[in-house]
Amino acid sequence: MRRYHPLLVRLATATLLASSVAACTMGEDFHRGYLVDERAISQVRKGMSADQVLQTLGTPSTVSTVGNRNWYYISQKSRRTLQFMGEQVVDQQVTAVYFDNNLRVERIALYGLQDGRVFDFISRTTPAGGEESSFLGQIFRGVNSFNPFG
Repeated sequence: MRRYHPLLVRLATATLLASSVAACTMGEDFHRGYLVDERAISQVRKGMSADQVLQTLGTPSTVSTVGNRNWYYISQKSRRTLQFMGEQVVDQQVTAVYFDNNLRVERIALYGLQDGRVFDFISRTTPAGGEESSFLGQIFRGVNSFNPFG
């Protein structure tokens, strides 16, 4: 039976442990949605038809629900610093193409993360008011505002 030197065993154990911990702490970047192409966006001009915009920029991420006259190309970058932790949105860009009644480009706007709030498109839920107060807080607020003559 062969015996290994204790220093080599300790060194091998420390290397295995360090590589396991490093694998869990390695961060990741995620890119989702439309990849912004500055040259393609610069080719879109006022007065272009919707078909020309579709050929230049491609299919939009989403369109406005009323009239389909606004197209939105959404790009999002998020980062997870630890392997089993949640993601945080680092950057978000929305390229909005606004059309007139004849479906001709009226204007183009670029929005960033600083221009709005991050919305969860997957679950399609919006936080409702009253969610931050407790059940007892709502009861006491209701009792306090009770007016039998009003």
